[in-house]
Amino acid sequence: MIEQSELVLPPMPKGFHLITDKILANIGKLPETGIINIFLHHTSAGLVISENADPTVRKDLNTIFDDLAPENCPEYTHTLEGADDMPAHIKSALTGVSVTIPILHSKLKLGTWQGIYLCEFRNLGGPRKMTISIFS
Repeated sequence: MIEQSELVLPPMPKGFHLITDKILANIGKLPETGIINIFLHHTSAGLVISENADPTVRKDLNTIFDDLAPENCPEYTHTLEGADDMPAHIKSALTGVSVTIPILHSKLKLGTWQGIYLCEFRNLGGPRKMTISIFS
């Protein structure tokens, strides 16, 4: 059986935003066992599973991603949508736009220190739409 729902997150500033609780609030009761897939409908943001306790991890991730794909790089040819757009596409390609997590005992089977993050790579990215699929 497959259940699907959509979640639209409000605009968030550039950075890594813990969204595990927002996803859980959107989906309701999970099956005893299964798999959940969260798919982001955007090419300038991403989804990752990472450390959920120490906020300096988020800061460091943002710093490294900005170093990997800086704004205003003279080699970029896709520049019509602003200085942050092409770097956002590169960063999204590196993170991916979906995560899949096992479900056990009606809970996400995340590690002790893991959380789900929306990686907002634009300075003004706007609302972000996701499709959440639960396979039981």
